[in-house]
Amino acid sequence: MAHPVTFTERVQHRKLFDHDPRFARLTDKIAAKAYAADRLGSDWVIPTLWQGNALPPEPVWPTPFVLKARHGCNQSAFCRDAQMDWQQLRAASARWMAKSYGSWLNEWAYRDVPRGLLVEPFIGSDGALPVDYKIYVFGGRAGYVQVHLDRETAHRWLLFDRDLAPVSNDPRGDHPAFPASIGAMIAAAETLAADFDFLRCDFYDTDAGPRFGEFAVYPGSGLDPFDPVELDYAIGAKWGEVLGGRPII
Repeated sequence: MAHPVTFTERVQHRKLFDHDPRFARLTDKIAAKAYAADRLGSDWVIPTLWQGNALPPEPVWPTPFVLKARHGCNQSAFCRDAQMDWQQLRAASARWMAKSYGSWLNEWAYRDVPRGLLVEPFIGSDGALPVDYKIYVFGGRAGYVQVHLDRETAHRWLLFDRDLAPVSNDPRGDHPAFPASIGAMIAAAETLAADFDFLRCDFYDTDAGPRFGEFAVYPGSGLDPFDPVELDYAIGAKWGEVLGGRPII
């Protein structure tokens, strides 16, 4: 870890040594939305229907909606109709609220995020989750676009370079067409990440236009494999070019 080379090594190094106080704001789902709205405009941000520390006895906002934990990752529920088990959802959200997130993987930035819950409108079409565009930005310049497909069924992701040429292996070989808004999403990501050596900025393309999703300071916690493995070195080199040989700490 003293001399990280690959992207995944650099993420581990960041977790251990780079305690930039701004990271806590970026990992806070409420604060991140305010950060994005300040820099892009409020029309880029999915509205918050409700926020608090405990769900009410019954939902007081329209269906469909998405429930999220403010202070963690992979703590969310997609509620599409009135047939949902509300008490089960309240129990799950109480479990999210019972503990902080991130310590088990040394993702220290989550430590200072207030625990909380938030509700947003569901932005997918016909009940399906929207395609997720995760843009890797190095020193204010987008280097890669990761596209997540079929997240609730046969989840897979593909990686493209800045020119939207595929660079990851895909046994299916059916690369999706990019939306007309992809250029706007890339430009928005570069605006949001201008002051960081690396930041991943996530977006959705919706019927109403592109929308900011969230930031990732530690993508995959530095544990997700790349296919081919050479990509791990190539993406790490992009990050290294920005640092210019200076220490990350």
